[in-house]
Amino acid sequence: MIADLKPYPAMKNSGVPWLGEVPEHWEVRRLKQAFTRIVGGSTPSSAESSFWDGDVVWATPADVSKNSRLRDSLRRITRDGLRLCSSELVPAGSLVVTSRAPVGNVAIAETELCTNQGCKALVATPAVVHSVFGYHVLTMLKDELRSLGSGTTFTEVSTSRIGTVSMPVPPLPEQAAIVRFLDHADRRIRRYIRAKQKLIKLLEEQKQAIIHRAVTRGLDPNVRLKPSGVEWLGDVPEHWEVSRVKTEFCCLNRRRVPLSGSERGEMTVRRYDYYGASGVIDKVESYLFDDELLLIAEDGANLVLRNLPLAIIARGKFWVNNHAHILKPKRGNLEYLAGVMEQLNYLPWISGAAQPKLTQDRLMSIAVAVPPREEQDSIIVRAAADTAVPRAAIDHAKREIDILREYRTRLIADVVTGKLDVREAAAGLPDEAEEPEPLYEADALADAEDAMADDLDTELQEAEA
Repeated sequence: MIADLKPYPAMKNSGVPWLGEVPEHWEVRRLKQAFTRIVGGSTPSSAESSFWDGDVVWATPADVSKNSRLRDSLRRITRDGLRLCSSELVPAGSLVVTSRAPVGNVAIAETELCTNQGCKALVATPAVVHSVFGYHVLTMLKDELRSLGSGTTFTEVSTSRIGTVSMPVPPLPEQAAIVRFLDHADRRIRRYIRAKQKLIKLLEEQKQAIIHRAVTRGLDPNVRLKPSGVEWLGDVPEHWEVSRVKTEFCCLNRRRVPLSGSERGEMTVRRYDYYGASGVIDKVESYLFDDELLLIAEDGANLVLRNLPLAIIARGKFWVNNHAHILKPKRGNLEYLAGVMEQLNYLPWISGAAQPKLTQDRLMSIAVAVPPREEQDSIIVRAAADTAVPRAAIDHAKREIDILREYRTRLIADVVTGKLDVREAAAGLPDEAEEPEPLYEADALADAEDAMADDLDTELQEAEA
């Protein structure tokens, strides 16, 4: 179906550099001609905490950056709080765009909501634009919107400037056909991606089982065991030492420095990895460390859910925020110790229900079983060989997912800008039962590729400052 798509028979110059030519019968309008813009409200101060825990979704840049469809938010406001902050209710079906760092992210409101001052809402004019078509167009305009930002404390795009951005506007029946076609294509692509993600999960389990066996029993299947003296460790090889994390590592947490989203957004040179609890979450212009270190998540739901690695090796020049513990081996093999720390069950040392936390004192007190350094080196060499096949398969599946996403992005861009005509293809599509999360960013949440859970609280505070 997609391979049979053809260009429109007649094109014209749109007059917009990024858009190029569009079909002859399409219009080009500014966003202010297609949407009514609603400015976000000011956030109630901490002294007015009684206005929170209400029933109105309070959308912030953190919420929009995490979701393609807004059904809920990190916080909800009361009706009295809504009046206090002079925020206007945004109807369901509207588009919510981040106007402060990170500028240009967009989501569809699936419920009536309001936004803070870091967002603008765009209410589609029904006689001009289909809201989902507008969503697809706006996902392409992120760089355009960011180029309009200004400010010294933080980057922001004003309501008036957002209104000046141009967009293609086909006839409404054609917009509906485009939306139908893209929803169908997205469902197919997401099915492929989910299948690859399931394969990756199985391969990761296979890899972790191999590593677990190596770091808890060593290489000799007939090794003699001894009681460790630690209930949860059980028996360990008799020549291994029962140690503690504080004996094997130096903790460098005092050198951590968090950077807010707006601080990172202001950086013009972004070449060094910026680590949080779940790995690299951004790039920054400078670095705190030039070393080989082990990072352990300090807080966040992943401490309990274990959807992502908790023990991450960071090499070279990088920055670490205050959501990850920083450990430097005193005498052991970094890769081996990372394997040991990843296999640990941290639940007995975690505090907090709403926000799980692993404190430095508790982390450093955990008991670990450690073989001699020479054996650590041998274990790592063997484990690398034994996991070579699943690691290669994982890398291949991830590359396939990247290709699928790139293809989807290119397809959407070509369709909503009029480079491909989908009217006939859309008319021939079968009726499909609606699937959850029909927009094309949904699968990103499944593999946590754009999850920044460890930094959401920071981003929320920064957005509402």
